[in-house]
Amino acid sequence: MQVNDTRVVGASKTTMKNRNTGKVSPQWIIILCIFSFAIGTLFTNRLWAPLPESNGRTISRPRHDQELQFVSDDSITQKGKDVMGEVHKTQESIQSLHNTISKLRMEVGATRGFHGEMENPDNLPDVRTSSHNSLPKRKTFMVIGINTAFSSRKRRDSIRETWMPQGDKLLQLEQEKGIVIRFMLGHSATSNSILDRAIDSEDAQHKDFLRLEHVEGYHELSAKTKTFFSTAIAKWDAEFYVKVDDDVHVNLGMLAATLARHRTKPRVYIGCMKSGPVLSQKNVKYHEPEYWKFGEEGNKYFRHATGQIYAISRDLASYISINQPILHKYANEDVSLGAWFIGLEVEHIDDRNMCCGTPPDCEWKAQAGNVCIASFDWSCSGICKSVERIKLVHERCGEDAAAIWSALF
Repeated sequence: MQVNDTRVVGASKTTMKNRNTGKVSPQWIIILCIFSFAIGTLFTNRLWAPLPESNGRTISRPRHDQELQFVSDDSITQKGKDVMGEVHKTQESIQSLHNTISKLRMEVGATRGFHGEMENPDNLPDVRTSSHNSLPKRKTFMVIGINTAFSSRKRRDSIRETWMPQGDKLLQLEQEKGIVIRFMLGHSATSNSILDRAIDSEDAQHKDFLRLEHVEGYHELSAKTKTFFSTAIAKWDAEFYVKVDDDVHVNLGMLAATLARHRTKPRVYIGCMKSGPVLSQKNVKYHEPEYWKFGEEGNKYFRHATGQIYAISRDLASYISINQPILHKYANEDVSLGAWFIGLEVEHIDDRNMCCGTPPDCEWKAQAGNVCIASFDWSCSGICKSVERIKLVHERCGEDAAAIWSALF
């Protein structure tokens, strides 16, 4: 019994000794606590370090990072707006440059056309400006361009023998009345062809041509019209520019007096206004390939002056010259001209004296004191058989020979 008690006591002492051996010293506990506190403080300061604001307050780092993100987004948005603004300015600059180049190109083309004439048609000295090396503009009242073709020599001669002055009279008309009259004609597709040489010879004789930088062709009348106005306004500073076909009779005195009544208006388009049907059928005269642009089948064109003769003021001729490359050409030249003005502030003047019929129509009007400006046959879009009949029209419907010289305008 004693022995057993002794063993129990010995075992208890051994157990207590082992427990004392596994105890952690209080000093180590304090050190570990301090170390943990330091690590925690360091970590917390890293995430929540106070940052100064402009007004002296402090913000946390996460908030600061969030605000930096907002600022960055705003900066990117502002930069995007700035870039779009610069792109818009660049586009405007490109458009302005394009318009300038187009205008210069037209002026260069017109100048080449002038240099292509064999002789000076006005017998004037070859005076050039010191800065632009081009012919100076001459102020005139009106420029009349008579549309003609290579094969129309007889028509031109019939006009020279009736209503168009020749030689010194033609030059006198320009100098005293400010009225310029020229047959307008381009060039053949072949350089220096027999057709061009024939026109050069005719021009050397009469000095009444305006050669255009244009290749002749029946389906190119719209392009020829644009080139005529661009060339004419580059050479003459006129109040009016007139286009007339070479199978139409014209009374110059009446034409000048009529235009003079509208000279105070900035943009006028004068002629016999019409609105013919849009012809969608192929293989018919005046077929319109772009008929679908004018609405349903059977529709009519917008109002425009008939192509036999019409007049436009200086501002409109200048508009055509500047915008020549982007003006759309329809199949019919008179429709094209009307389309160029349809969206502008232009006064359309419908003057029926510019589309009188041939005798007896124009003759009756002349006897009644209402002399016509121009006469032709609607059925032929000009005077039928004009070479043979224009002399008759001139005798019966023509104004007095002195009318143009005594006209006040």
